Amino acid sequence: MSAPGTPYTPDPSSPRGEHQPGGANPLRRPSDRFESWLRRLLLVVLLLGLPMAAYGAGTTVYESSMETVRAQTAERHEITARLTEDLDGDNDASKQLARVRWTDDDGDVRTGNALVKAGTDKGASVRVWLDRDGNLTSPPMNTLNAKSSGWLAGGMAAFGVAFGCYAVWSGTRLLLDRARYARWGAEWDRVEPLWSARFRG
Repeated sequence: MSAPGTPYTPDPSSPRGEHQPGGANPLRRPSDRFESWLRRLLLVVLLLGLPMAAYGAGTTVYESSMETVRAQTAERHEITARLTEDLDGDNDASKQLARVRWTDDDGDVRTGNALVKAGTDKGASVRVWLDRDGNLTSPPMNTLNAKSSGWLAGGMAAFGVAFGCYAVWSGTRLLLDRARYARWGAEWDRVEPLWSARFRG
């Protein structure tokens, strides 16, 4: 047991941490506290804002696309036409623009250009789409297209939120570090002459 008054006697009245609140760090600068606050804020934005932005954007685009699907489905209809020329090639996956012929509701023979599978023979039956005026048009947008557009919009919104948070964090860190280095440089300019004077002689 240490004797009273020896250098090893524990001092219960040590001033270390006496007037500091719990968890306080005397070396922590205001910029450190701001950085910690910003990190928490951006984390909240990521946890709450990212899913909300993704869901909102995806739902909005999906609903808008579904309106387009319903409108195009109501305005367009599919008929059978005849190919008026031979198409070269044997790749069923590729399509070529070719001349087709069909008879409209009034009994008139009409022609136009439509995309047809390569290798199709002249006179073959092909399915084409007409608008309400009886002109050739593209197939209507379907539900799968609407869902894909919604998922794409949601993904882009999520990426935008994540990238925005990263940009804010990186930019703030860069500005804070520049300010810290500037303060350190100014403090060193004041302290260095005094410190180096101790080694002169």
